[in-house]
Amino acid sequence: MTIGGSFPNRPQLILFLPLIFATIVSSVNATCQLSFEQNNKLYNYSLTNPIRNFPHGILSEDGFYKVAGNGTVLWFQLCDTMIFNHDPPTCIECGDCGGISRCGMGCSALVANTVGGYPVCTTLGYSSSTSVELIDKKDPLKGITAKLSNRGPKLNCSLAVSIVCDTNGVEGPQTLELVGTCDYATQIHHPSGCAVIISSHGDGMGWFGTTLIIILFFFGVYFLGGAVYRYYSLGIRGIDIIPNLEFWASLPHTLQNSFISLVWRFRGPSHGHRSTYSPVSF
Repeated sequence: MTIGGSFPNRPQLILFLPLIFATIVSSVNATCQLSFEQNNKLYNYSLTNPIRNFPHGILSEDGFYKVAGNGTVLWFQLCDTMIFNHDPPTCIECGDCGGISRCGMGCSALVANTVGGYPVCTTLGYSSSTSVELIDKKDPLKGITAKLSNRGPKLNCSLAVSIVCDTNGVEGPQTLELVGTCDYATQIHHPSGCAVIISSHGDGMGWFGTTLIIILFFFGVYFLGGAVYRYYSLGIRGIDIIPNLEFWASLPHTLQNSFISLVWRFRGPSHGHRSTYSPVSF
């Protein structure tokens, strides 16, 4: 059996690889992004984008955040699963979050409550179940809330983490609140909670910029598609794989001649040049 299929299918595979990669990346990060328009301004939040002093965005470099209160201990990591290089959770019933040997490393939020003298763990959510919304719809600059959830056979649990915009640094979770039977809430301060205004009314590219992007896109498709076809189907190698090479090679000279012709047409004869039909005085 030949790996990779028949030879003519390779151009199609090459053309689709960027699309497949972009789809995978966008599906991973889509749950940690929020964009909306308000008052003629477009706001964008991305918890995973690298920012100054925080190359991993909202992700804790320790592999997890930890907060405790009233005999309850809670661990979480936004937009990813948790990693414990130190101080791992030690509790029973951790089957849906990594098991006893890897407790906490199979989910994104885990809580331990003392029951009968033993810490019993409950999974609160996974990164794939993360939803993002504004803390205050009237004040989009305040920050966003990321909510992780887990719908289990016995309990429906969740963790809401309010990410308050703070450009000065990071303040980890200090308080833990139980807002339901198995629903918890906490708060952190982080620059990732700050909105980025990527566009505003009247400041966009306009029709010219949009048209230019469309033209460049089709030129790119034309060159890439033509080169792939000539390489694989016609067996052409080297610089000759560029479609219509003769035309593109002569284009600068053609444009130069056209420009000179236009200049002469609008300027007329140069200063000091006597026209053939100019009257001559004796």
